[in-house]
Amino acid sequence: MKAPIKVYMTKKLIGVTPDTTVQEASKLMMEFEIGSLVVIDEKGNVIGFFTKSDILRRVVVPGLPYDTPVKDIMTKELITVNSNTPLGEVLRKMARHRIKHILIEEEGKIVGIFTLSDLLEASRRKLETAISTE
Repeated sequence: MKAPIKVYMTKKLIGVTPDTTVQEASKLMMEFEIGSLVVIDEKGNVIGFFTKSDILRRVVVPGLPYDTPVKDIMTKELITVNSNTPLGEVLRKMARHRIKHILIEEEGKIVGIFTLSDLLEASRRKLETAISTE
């Protein structure tokens, strides 16, 4: 719980442009078997975050068309942590904000993402290591 989040984070971010449709973004999420995408402007800066939950709450339930651009429903207020933040502190922040994904930054730039799935994968690897040493 004291290791920095950079040990657990996923460094490869998959992103879309603000004008990408919800349907196109959803297909990308299915193709890569992921639950979120970053939204990137023309300069390569992360300007938003788009999740499966956004699709449900902001598109399906209100009945918006699937050709709605991601920029209309993305989360614009990004919740981030520094890459050196301890895992325990990150988990507390995620619980406080009731989120399953959090963006990781270094020097003001988004460099990765941490999800609850990353935590499960790290726990699985640790368990496998413990079992193999017995």
